[in-house]
Amino acid sequence: MNQFEMNRRQALIAGGLGTMSLGMPGMVMGSDQLDDSGNAVAAEKSCIFVLLCGGPSHVDTWDMKPDAPLDYRGPYSPIETKVPGMRLNEMHTELAKLTDHFTLINSMSHPGAISNHFDAMHNLLSGQSEKRVQQGVPNEHPYIGSFVAKHKPSTRNFVSNAWLIKCVGPPVFCAPNIGIGGYLGSAYAPVFIGSATNHPAMENFKPPQIYDAYDEERFEVRKSLLGRLESKHLDRDQKVKDWSDMRAKTYEALTRTEGRKAFEMDQEPDKVRQRYGMHPLGQNLLLARRMVESGVRFVTVNGWTGQADHDKQGPPSSSWDMHGGNMGMGNAFGNGSYGMGFCLPRLDQAISALLSDLKDRGMLDNTLVVVTGEFGRTPYVLKQDPPGRQHWPKCFSSIIAGAGIGGGKVYGKTNRLGEYPTDKPVRPEELAATIYHALDIPINNPQDASGITRTLTTGQPIMELFG
Repeated sequence: MNQFEMNRRQALIAGGLGTMSLGMPGMVMGSDQLDDSGNAVAAEKSCIFVLLCGGPSHVDTWDMKPDAPLDYRGPYSPIETKVPGMRLNEMHTELAKLTDHFTLINSMSHPGAISNHFDAMHNLLSGQSEKRVQQGVPNEHPYIGSFVAKHKPSTRNFVSNAWLIKCVGPPVFCAPNIGIGGYLGSAYAPVFIGSATNHPAMENFKPPQIYDAYDEERFEVRKSLLGRLESKHLDRDQKVKDWSDMRAKTYEALTRTEGRKAFEMDQEPDKVRQRYGMHPLGQNLLLARRMVESGVRFVTVNGWTGQADHDKQGPPSSSWDMHGGNMGMGNAFGNGSYGMGFCLPRLDQAISALLSDLKDRGMLDNTLVVVTGEFGRTPYVLKQDPPGRQHWPKCFSSIIAGAGIGGGKVYGKTNRLGEYPTDKPVRPEELAATIYHALDIPINNPQDASGITRTLTTGQPIMELFG
């Protein structure tokens, strides 16, 4: 066999550089440019989506009603901010200093009044208001992170779509298309990172094995075979050229150290780690920032704040499903794992640290931050002991910042008791369209894996939020 001949086995080995990017969740290569030295230029826009699983109470967090009756407003008071109409919980002492960094949407709503976690989560993450199952047929619409992985994939990291950490325990919080990529397929599904027993707040945190899969010697052999394949076939076959380009991009991403180094949390100064908080939410947000720096386009962060030392209730699916005694979760206004006295200070610390850190690093202009639950909670406190609140899909609040979103604003409002929007209601469709617009992803004429034209969402971006 001369230097330009290659048998079938060698071709398949070389081809493995490309097929790896198509066969594993989240591993889809894009077309970022390299500079004159062969290094990747700054990543395009990315998103950190903080999902407060369970649905935090809007009237106890970001849409407080201090003039409402006690049975509605609860025990907390708002902290003063410099933005008219922005009423944040008194425990948000750090976030209140950063109101010029973000916009608060107080008029989020599920039009179908979906009050179960499963469907509400599906609608929020897919940018739809349709039921998860229509006439017995499951809705296979991909989630926002999957669309981002398809339309804005990374070449600096072989993961484009990541999820920190996957919900565990009963599947009540796990929306059905989280791990499959919907009709786009598994290549666009997220890579799940971490667990209840392996998260970055722990001393011996370990990254996913996929980041350890690189074998330098084997990949050098494959790269050599790839070059020989190219030299024999590129001039006559455009399809071979396209696949060769993809294999080359995969090789570049797999051999870069950026992705693996993102998990070296001990490289962060202790001051920075303490700033985020040494708890699951704080350290996952710090890891999310590091992953965005390494080229990951979309990182969903589970809003689990951890478990109180004296109250080890609940799996790392949710901190925010605060029913109180109705479901054995303790006082929603207390200091247990499902209590705002425990969860809100951690949320305040972690979100404020993320926004400040992104701003200080010059990353906020290109990093969209979304913080939201799947719905709100009843404006009235349940008459039980200990107290709590039930699910409430009619309205809830979200924070959105970065990537062109203007700061120091409150968008939309609810009635005096926080029962329903009275101005500028925002459906999951509008939120999704706004995210796509911020990330420079057109919502018209997208193609699925089979080439069929579909729509990302029927909503339109809220242009008032920009600038």
